[in-house]
Amino acid sequence: MSIAPGSSRPLLDPATLRSTFGAFATGVTVVTVGGSPPHGMTANSFTSVSLEPPLILVCVQRDALMHSRLLTRRRFGVSVLAADQEKVARHFADRNRALGDEQFDPIDWTPGRLTRAPLIEGALAHFEGQVRDLYPAGDHTLFVGELLSCARQDSDEALLFFQGRFDRIGCDGVTP
Repeated sequence: MSIAPGSSRPLLDPATLRSTFGAFATGVTVVTVGGSPPHGMTANSFTSVSLEPPLILVCVQRDALMHSRLLTRRRFGVSVLAADQEKVARHFADRNRALGDEQFDPIDWTPGRLTRAPLIEGALAHFEGQVRDLYPAGDHTLFVGELLSCARQDSDEALLFFQGRFDRIGCDGVTP
């Protein structure tokens, strides 16, 4: 193990780091902002923060287009993807997809009632939030949002991201 120059911190190999982080299975979301033009991105760095007050968190890389959109628009949507929505996750993770209104053409969605951010149809859950706090964290920013609304669907089959690939889990706990 080497030590970073001018530091007592060991250098961590990026491939090892990515592989090790990949051992933590996460849900998959699409974070969106409304307005002109709307924008969406796939994110697995999403979590609840607090029940009182109701807060959610999403981590966004500072050089991502979504970062600047969240800074300016301040209101956003989060769709927690169902097991059958891998194509949606891949679509919003594709850096070569069309941007603007066109990026939503192949996706069924509805505007959030309070934020007008696109919410993905068929998702397990929807959240609408308003940016409350920002925290710089390495090459990302932690966006803490005050929860404005939430809704849950009846399905219990979730899309997961694990070991660098998409997977799914159903209510019986068995991956199909």
